[in-house]
Amino acid sequence: MTTAPATLLRSAAELEALGRPPGARRAVVMTMGALHDGHATLIRAAREATGPDGQVVVTVFVNPLQFGEAADLDRYPRTLDADLAVASEAGADAVFAPSVDEVYPGGEPQVRITAGPMGERLEGAARPGHFDGMLTVVAKLLHLTRPDAAFFGQKDAQQLALVRRMVRDLNFGIDIVAVPTVRDPDGLALSSRNRFLSAEERRTALALPRALFAARDRLVAQQTLHARARTVPEREGRAAALNRLGEARAAADTQAVALARPTVAPAAVLAAARAVLEEAAEEDVPLTLDYVALVDPADFTDLPDDRVSGEAVLAVAARVGATRLIDNIPLTLGALT
Repeated sequence: MTTAPATLLRSAAELEALGRPPGARRAVVMTMGALHDGHATLIRAAREATGPDGQVVVTVFVNPLQFGEAADLDRYPRTLDADLAVASEAGADAVFAPSVDEVYPGGEPQVRITAGPMGERLEGAARPGHFDGMLTVVAKLLHLTRPDAAFFGQKDAQQLALVRRMVRDLNFGIDIVAVPTVRDPDGLALSSRNRFLSAEERRTALALPRALFAARDRLVAQQTLHARARTVPEREGRAAALNRLGEARAAADTQAVALARPTVAPAAVLAAARAVLEEAAEEDVPLTLDYVALVDPADFTDLPDDRVSGEAVLAVAARVGATRLIDNIPLTLGALT
């Protein structure tokens, strides 16, 4: 079956004229173009959520307010013809690809959305003003497209958290739906920036997902150890008890066993990630770390080391060559039951 091509819309007037079927739900997927399978996954999720009678609109707009340097803005890939094909194949009904003058007809807007303290941390500290620009264009595109729901990838976890906070704080009345990060078979999170990596740089960049997965594995291993240790009376030695459970290797780690607690501290999770990233910094093509942090997903503040339960996001950003990459995974701290 041939997929119907998505309608290309260039102006707010054309978007308004698109209309929507009576009673149909509209979903929007916002992008800056250079669409890849991560974007396609968002579009497919929106298509599934709205159903065959709903409407999916994809926006393609390279927002100048999100770029600190003109060179970065000029370097950003623009592939509208290919984007139309990807969007159509994934199930989009329309692609709204306005010009800068269409979105900001009077030049850069004087009134903008401010991200607040959450927008000054991590990515916000590395890219001052980025989140103010992002929220401003997201707010404008939400008003223009008037969706019932907007779909965002979890790869940009801080962006997702800020959009959710804006929609809640300013009563937009729109559902914000998170879609899990899509990865290549080697583990690297899909990103339009990946195309700038050489083969050697990509090998180094794989340290980002390795670090995240190492931290997750450390968390699960310690939670499992603690859960097993709790199955024996407190009066028995932890090492002896674990040996009887067949956990000889864990029992040999006397410090871990002696300090076995019902929960895992954030410092242990971060240490596992840092060990991988520090090795990558010594590669022939080195990784330059911007940050690695374990944060509260509600406000992106660092988790204190005495926080040993609840939801968390482990986030990392680094440069490999001239390319800056970000990645993250959600984690749940606390004992296994």
